[in-house]
Amino acid sequence: MAHIHEKIDFTVAIFVVHDGKVLVIHHRKLDKWLPLGGHIELDEDPEQAALRETKEESGLDVELVGERPPTTSPGTRALIAPRFLDIHRISDTHEHIGMIYWARPKNGELTLADAEHHDIRWCTRAELDALMPPMTDAVKWYCHTALAEMSR
Repeated sequence: MAHIHEKIDFTVAIFVVHDGKVLVIHHRKLDKWLPLGGHIELDEDPEQAALRETKEESGLDVELVGERPPTTSPGTRALIAPRFLDIHRISDTHEHIGMIYWARPKNGELTLADAEHHDIRWCTRAELDALMPPMTDAVKWYCHTALAEMSR
């Protein structure tokens, strides 16, 4: 886990959607249902972090969904924009700026990263409401929004 500063870090959250279901994990340390994700390492950009975290935490290779502007030129590389950004407090003295992506699976086999998670599962909208412990309203909103937008 890369910490760029004692007060703030940049992170990615990846909501993978397939066949009307969204992939969520039950985080072992936090005892919460969350999307895949984690810290952006010092030697990677947000896209690379999203792809790496997804592979590490689920075994899946994914395609990030979003717009990449046609502005790449020598010394510049356009990135897929996150669907949303947020900032969330981790402790009294530390925050995360979160880059929130939608993604589709390309290949790989779903695998539990059991050192980090109790469970990993694909959930429909209704199944999200039945998770225990209950999912936070914010994470559930992102799940529902990803499902709605990716089903169009």
